Amino acid sequence: MSFLDDIFAKLESVDKETLLWESHDTTATGGAAGWGVTGRELVQRVSQARACLAARNLKKGDRCALVAANSVEWVAMDLAVMAEGLIVVPLYSRQAPSELVAMMKDCSPSLICCGDAALRDGILLNWPEAPPRVLFADIFAGQDRENARLSQAPTPHGNSDVVAIIYTSGTSGEAKGVMVTAGNVGHILQCTSAQLDILMNNRPGQDRVYQWAPLNFAAAWITLLTSLLRGSSVVMNTDLSKLASELRTVAPDYFVNVPALLERVRKAVDEQLRKTGGVVLAVYTRAKAAYMRKQEGRASISDSIWLALTNAVVFPTIRKKMIGPNLKALICGSAPLSLDTQLYFMMLGIPVLQVYGLTETTGICTLDDPRRVEPGRVGPAIADIEMKLGENQEIMVRGSNIFAGYWNRPKETAEVLRDGWFHTGDQGEVNAAGNWKITGRIKNLIILNSGHNIAPEPIEDEILARLPGAQQVVLVGNGRSYLSAIVTGSLTADQAEAALDAVNATLPHFKQVRAFRISAEPFSIENGLLTANGKLKRDWVARRFESEIEEMYAVKQAV
Repeated sequence: MSFLDDIFAKLESVDKETLLWESHDTTATGGAAGWGVTGRELVQRVSQARACLAARNLKKGDRCALVAANSVEWVAMDLAVMAEGLIVVPLYSRQAPSELVAMMKDCSPSLICCGDAALRDGILLNWPEAPPRVLFADIFAGQDRENARLSQAPTPHGNSDVVAIIYTSGTSGEAKGVMVTAGNVGHILQCTSAQLDILMNNRPGQDRVYQWAPLNFAAAWITLLTSLLRGSSVVMNTDLSKLASELRTVAPDYFVNVPALLERVRKAVDEQLRKTGGVVLAVYTRAKAAYMRKQEGRASISDSIWLALTNAVVFPTIRKKMIGPNLKALICGSAPLSLDTQLYFMMLGIPVLQVYGLTETTGICTLDDPRRVEPGRVGPAIADIEMKLGENQEIMVRGSNIFAGYWNRPKETAEVLRDGWFHTGDQGEVNAAGNWKITGRIKNLIILNSGHNIAPEPIEDEILARLPGAQQVVLVGNGRSYLSAIVTGSLTADQAEAALDAVNATLPHFKQVRAFRISAEPFSIENGLLTANGKLKRDWVARRFESEIEEMYAVKQAV
């Protein structure tokens, strides 16, 4: 049996409880407004979608593009496409139509399923010869189809059968289609579910999960499939501006997030307490300092008193207002999480479990063990895979989670899959306990004209931690004699100078940042400097700020 057989068996068994909820608003009474379906009702919608697909005489292995925001119908379509033996190509609905068309031209879908008419029309405008396009509204309108394929089991899948092509975010170039197999997904779902059993202490009943990230991303997709396999109750966000209020309403047991979100939450709490002022701010500030001294092994008796007071009075209130009373852990992936941020949430009594992986590893290589979290590290390798360090401390992985290759790109595939090992491009280290740490990205290495190789990420994190008003810090200096920085956000030159002085004092001379420029406008998806899932496009930043970068080096050299 494949992972799809297991998912459908679980869905059929959930006939009374709501399994999938599409949230659209938050009422004054604190209840989530929207609509939901039981597992069996979701299977009925999958049946409708399968009937629609079958009527088009598509054959096994044909690609079906899925361009829509998160919704119950998105989930039904995803399952239906795979159940029919087709390959699902989930795409980010907020990307520019021209970018979507480029990816679809690459994979040549036989059918494009769109969430709304605006998406369909945008695709057609950029691709007049596009293959057939169908709207969700038309797929799910035919009530006569409701039970047409309920009795049909999913098309059998072998472990090597490709079930999805997920496009990478393309930080330095054109996005590539990652071919994910049924064996990849089945193995990862076993690993994720086992870790969640530990987190939930094998508690009977439904886990309560909040799903906010777009489902076209590998980590979000795996989270969804894991939830369906477990029969969890999933609330899907459809409006990111409501995220903070919905979290309190949903009160999840856990949810998957990214470092940028945790950083925003942390800064928002600090800002709110600064505005509140008074005794609460004083106690909170002292407790934070005491907690950090405790982590460094130099806590005093008075530190213990401040922490006990804050744990009794302040931190429970923050937790309740932030996320609700049920949270067992925050699960964080997609990019390195700063140690300070992880410790901050642990100080509040909220465990942060880190995950490391790439789309090419079906989203996961390592998972924190909920019983043995080591702050600053991303946990041990998942079951039945191997990880080791290669040249230049590059992380290499092999096992059942490794993708089948890039769609129609044999050269690029051969570059990263060598002798059975996937070369991640990430630098790392592993300690005696088997816990991994991600230290940088090989392609991001800055090589000074002195020959020194510098991973920019740790230095950027240190600077950002000292600049509450900053949004991003990006180091530049490849081929130059020293490092410089571009800082975005609301801050003054004096603040930036002070932060750099403090960080430089801890660094060897070749890692010190000697110049900077401030940009009030943060990098974003909209201005083209972040990828669709929020990763930095360093090459694009360098091109956009070329004149400012040249000016920094010209000024210093003149001096």
